[in-house]
Amino acid sequence: MTAQEVRWFKEIRAADISSVGGKNASLGEMYSALSQQGVRVPNGFALTADVYRSALTAANAWPRLQALLEGVGGHDVVKLAHAAAEARSIVYEAAGTETIRALLAEHYRRLEAEYGAGLSVAVRSSATAEDLPTASFAGQHESFLNVRGLEELVEACRNCFASVFTDRAIVYRNANGFDHLKIGLSVGVMKMVRSDQASSGVIFTLDTESGFREVVFVTGAWGLGESIVQGRVDPDEFYVHKPTFRAGRRCVLRRALGGKQRKLVYGEGAAGATAYVHTPADEQARYCLSDAEVFELADYAIRIEEHYSQLAGQDRPMDIEWAKDGPDGELYVVQARPETVVSRRDAATFETFALRGGGKVLLEGRAVGERAAGGIVRVVNAAADLAAFRPGDVLVAATTSPDWEPVMKKAAAIVTDRGGRTCHAAIVAREHGIAAIVGAAGATQTLKDGAEVTVSCAEGETGRVYAGLIPIEVSKVDVTALAQPRTPVMVNLGNPDLAFKTAMRPNEGVGLARMEFIISDHIGIHPMALACPDQVSSPADRTRIAELTRHHATPSAFFVERLSEGIGTIAAAFYPKPVIVRLSDFKTNEYAKLIGGTDFEPKEENPMLGFRGAARYAHPAYAPGFALECAALRRVRADMGLVNVRVMVPFCRRVDEAARVIDALARNGLKRGENGLEIYVMCEIPNNVIQIDAFAELFDGFSIGSNDLTQLVLGVDRDSDLVAFDFDERDPGVMEMLRQAVAGARRNGRHVGICGEAPANYPDIAAFLTQLDIDSISVNPESVARTMEAVAAAERVATLRKIV
Repeated sequence: MTAQEVRWFKEIRAADISSVGGKNASLGEMYSALSQQGVRVPNGFALTADVYRSALTAANAWPRLQALLEGVGGHDVVKLAHAAAEARSIVYEAAGTETIRALLAEHYRRLEAEYGAGLSVAVRSSATAEDLPTASFAGQHESFLNVRGLEELVEACRNCFASVFTDRAIVYRNANGFDHLKIGLSVGVMKMVRSDQASSGVIFTLDTESGFREVVFVTGAWGLGESIVQGRVDPDEFYVHKPTFRAGRRCVLRRALGGKQRKLVYGEGAAGATAYVHTPADEQARYCLSDAEVFELADYAIRIEEHYSQLAGQDRPMDIEWAKDGPDGELYVVQARPETVVSRRDAATFETFALRGGGKVLLEGRAVGERAAGGIVRVVNAAADLAAFRPGDVLVAATTSPDWEPVMKKAAAIVTDRGGRTCHAAIVAREHGIAAIVGAAGATQTLKDGAEVTVSCAEGETGRVYAGLIPIEVSKVDVTALAQPRTPVMVNLGNPDLAFKTAMRPNEGVGLARMEFIISDHIGIHPMALACPDQVSSPADRTRIAELTRHHATPSAFFVERLSEGIGTIAAAFYPKPVIVRLSDFKTNEYAKLIGGTDFEPKEENPMLGFRGAARYAHPAYAPGFALECAALRRVRADMGLVNVRVMVPFCRRVDEAARVIDALARNGLKRGENGLEIYVMCEIPNNVIQIDAFAELFDGFSIGSNDLTQLVLGVDRDSDLVAFDFDERDPGVMEMLRQAVAGARRNGRHVGICGEAPANYPDIAAFLTQLDIDSISVNPESVARTMEAVAAAERVATLRKIV
């Protein structure tokens, strides 16, 4: 062998996969090309694949391996296990040469000279068909951590070479059409980053559920990163918005505190031995990364993605592993590979899954993907339980293992007790298009073997397991076949969990972002109870508020952070398209249901016509709560840089009330026109239409709320089943109000749109509004496709009439 069969990272580039495998080629590329740009990568060297091949040739191992692997597949687990074990033994023996030992001794000494004597290293396998844009081979081969001294290093390298024939690697190669004997394996030896004394995690340069490309998704936990990959912990999660980050805005778009119940550290005994220990309560209760560290990792990730995209000549989303070194406190990138699942989805078509029925919710967790499926529960506590598993069952386990993959891909759905959205179960589920819920605490106890359940990931970020088999409707939409109307069709949205998914489908922005939905679903506490916590009378409510806000400087800070991140997520998803955010429009009975709400809400006989909308914002009784809403919006626009947000005032009864609200917004840092801020008003009260010229002097645009407008024109309580038959947006009086509203707004040069479901439910209303030249139509996401078709058809008719 020659010295060239050992290559240092500085000598390796991405094109060297055939020599050093995908993992080492990527490490070398980053070390060579990105270290100078500030991306910190540990140094190291690689035994090339020629070392592996030469050792097997010298041992005359190829004929024996060929005979062993002939006809071996995943269908016969016993035969597979026997053949794989024998193949590993052959490779292990072949790799125990003095030549390999001498090469390791020489280069390990050089690495010690750089980092210090007694250096611990990570020994990582790197196959020549690994980390490709079309096949990741993630978790198929072995790596060893915290390896010290030459003897441990030699042993770790022999085991790395042998791991080319793990059971799971054989099955994976069979499934992906790779020849077992044409695959070479390189071994990388690199400085060990002591994340066992700090934290580590995984970064994706897209959203792993929707495939949305404009975010960096960072996950992390205390200790070694394998705990996240194995799904043993619920990690912390952070999102950073790429466009505004590049523009200099350093702000976390969204975050979620993970349980981080345990952490993986080094154990006693052999090299690389690890053990799980309980995470101290104070570490569980705080994020494993500061915001500054999240920004540093986001910067690394964006630089890596841009570099690899340039190399590939096309966008290349990346899957990146990071680790923080306990001794020096620095952040390192220890691996980067192309993301191979979500980014390869066909963007021209999308499927939607919807439950057509209800059932008892048995438990909840983190949704992986957007599918839904039903089946029979099969609880798997150990590998031996897999024998009872049948295709189409729902696999329920504490966590999953790479060795289970042949069975997992046959499951209707997967549910795990623990794990985040970058764990093994989540990765396999995405790759095979399986509905999965991870981090569903207590799943293995709650879900009983043999029970029928429905697993739904179609309701946002929260996945739910329902009792029984619920009918599932699957719709497939071909985006290229959709009509493209001239009139912009926007979406109504109140759930940030659905923002990325919705933004990737046809739309012209958000015509109505409902702030109250974010408050109820992501905060749960009355704004006044957070602004004035000393006025909360219930001891139980005070305790609950203290628990929810304990990580924040003040209860008010909790509200502003949560609300701004919810609004910011929606705004970022659609950036730079307009996102019209409606100030909270709860009725008093709805506000009262929030934690602490009963202390601040009057009891009204008719909340629909009571203390709601604009009346609250200009009233002293809600001034502190309104100030928090404004602070959240100010943070979104100023700190996050999401200036595509427009503010909308709901249920504004009178012109002088409108003027007071405009003044209140300005006092709270939201001055109309400043930094391009536009302020709209809901046109949903007959007086808004009658006095539209006066309202137009105060506002930049109108959004017709067809539900309330219909209710007030016809005098029908839309919440009453007794008179629901009289609620009809097609009534001539309502249609005349629509006509006057559009005409009045256009007369004053103001934007006018509609944000009710009437155009989606009734094509004739869509046609009527189109003929009036309304500026936009906004409907719920599931109605967008049919609304586009209705509007386009109306535009065609209008064009023909003009021609005639």
